[in-house]
Amino acid sequence: MTDQTPLDRFKQALTGAARALAHEPEVEVAWSADAPAQNGKNFRVPLPGRNLPRDQAIEARGFADSFSLRLRHHNEALHGKGAPREPIARACYDAIEQVRYEAIGSNRYAGIRDNLNSAVELRTASDAIVRAEEASEVPLPTALALMLREALTGEAVPERARAGVELVREDILAKIGTDMEGLAEALDDQRAFQDLTLDMLRHLDLTLPDTPDPSDAEDGDEEEGENPEDQESDEEDEGGAEPEAADARSELSDGEAEGDADQEVDGEQEMSDGDPSDDGEEGMQPVRPNRPWTDLPDTFEYTAYTDKFDEEIEAPELCDNEELDRLRAYLDSQLAGLQGVVTRLANRLQRRLMAQQNRSWDFDQEEGLLDAARLTRVVVSPGHALSYKMERDTEFKDTVVTLLIDNSGSMRGRPISIAAISADILARTLERCGVKTEILGFTTRAWKGGQSREAWLSDGRPANPGRLNDLRHILYKKADEPWRRARRNLGLMMREGLLKENIDGEALLWAHDRLLRRPEDRRILMVISDGAPVDDSTLSVNQAGFLESHLRKVIDWIEKQSPVQLAAIGIGHDVTRYYKRSVTIMDVEQLGGTIIEQLADLFEVE
Repeated sequence: MTDQTPLDRFKQALTGAARALAHEPEVEVAWSADAPAQNGKNFRVPLPGRNLPRDQAIEARGFADSFSLRLRHHNEALHGKGAPREPIARACYDAIEQVRYEAIGSNRYAGIRDNLNSAVELRTASDAIVRAEEASEVPLPTALALMLREALTGEAVPERARAGVELVREDILAKIGTDMEGLAEALDDQRAFQDLTLDMLRHLDLTLPDTPDPSDAEDGDEEEGENPEDQESDEEDEGGAEPEAADARSELSDGEAEGDADQEVDGEQEMSDGDPSDDGEEGMQPVRPNRPWTDLPDTFEYTAYTDKFDEEIEAPELCDNEELDRLRAYLDSQLAGLQGVVTRLANRLQRRLMAQQNRSWDFDQEEGLLDAARLTRVVVSPGHALSYKMERDTEFKDTVVTLLIDNSGSMRGRPISIAAISADILARTLERCGVKTEILGFTTRAWKGGQSREAWLSDGRPANPGRLNDLRHILYKKADEPWRRARRNLGLMMREGLLKENIDGEALLWAHDRLLRRPEDRRILMVISDGAPVDDSTLSVNQAGFLESHLRKVIDWIEKQSPVQLAAIGIGHDVTRYYKRSVTIMDVEQLGGTIIEQLADLFEVE
């Protein structure tokens, strides 16, 4: 095994250690540029750099150790049975249980302690607690988990979260009293620990005492068994080992929205005071409402408050070369597992394209290539001269394909990975067929408004300002650029913090205008997205349907008047209500094949 890289050897060692710690010989560990996650005995841990920096290696080991401890010391059925129904209480309940099984490993093994500390540091870095300036802004599940970890293991709260914890520490301790001491004594007994946890949550006024009305006991039991909210909570708990903090924050905001009718006004004010340049914040990912579109007046016109902060940028300018190489290496590792599928898909498309290009023949010719179908004639009638065929020159439209990829936060994870892999497949395949390919991405420079919003605020907040975020349009591969020169750029889609919000209409016009400037006879534009356009800063101060209306108008104009052929693929959300030629898939694993089929159909359109 002399050809193994240090990264391969590290993965083997990590897998072996995880199996030993979990007492499960079937544990598998895979690298991921996404958030670390666990699905049963399959772990996804952060991908270290090629030269295995010590801090990155420890982070990977920390998440692997956490997932292994969960397998060994956590009973999922028991956990789900005792889970509270209140959203915030459930988030705290899950976070506390993770502290329990991680504390078992931390207290028993010094090496595991260091690894877990590194994982906690990484999780905390993207948590809202590091930005909290008031007690009301502190996510309670995170604060409670960090305080309990401190009590059970003696490990101090991470420096970046310390200020946030101190904002609520006194209030929490005043309510729970000696509850944490009791939890420390029941560390190895999940059932006893669970009961004490529920007591602590009641002391924090997060759950209500179990005192159902006797007359409603039977109805209550039936409802409890059929409650979809409970089922969803259990499914989420089974699907991954992260507790967490991000889910807790979303649940917290949902709960507040139900209890306060004026939340939208307050939220808008908070938006104007926030830092628009924050990157990689899971809790700030846009939520795609996919609301029904409402017709707007004919006089409605799409505007942007300012476009001077927009940017059209090439991928290498957003990332240094070392990180770009690391992200591309991760993409290659993902692609390696799909090599068989990739080859079949690429060959299928290539055959269909080449069939239109050079599979027309004139038969019964006096010269040319010997026609195998006429060999019997040669034997029976050797003097017959017309046993040859000659390839006929056929007109094949010179073609360019643009792949426009939604780089919004809701594409994070598996969808954007598959989109990047599919783009890579297409670029290589079409290049072999003599078809030029351009790969573009669209997002925004900031969450919830950038410099455009700041300019609007400084101008006194005029009404109906139009688009209030800074566009970021990314060139991953130009049409005339060979794939070998651009292949590294596609790894940028894996970068944490790149994916923000999406303004589809303007991105579509941008890609369309680039196609119109091309000299090719046939121009194809394919959009990969997962729902409606979303930009919180714009939608909060304009008419409902502002972005969606513009997208519909752009699509209608391209489909009816433009020479560009337009198609779309929706991931998880219906895009057929926008695009006439479109398909919606629920499983992202279908994306590669769907792209190939859509393109093949478009090539057959005359």
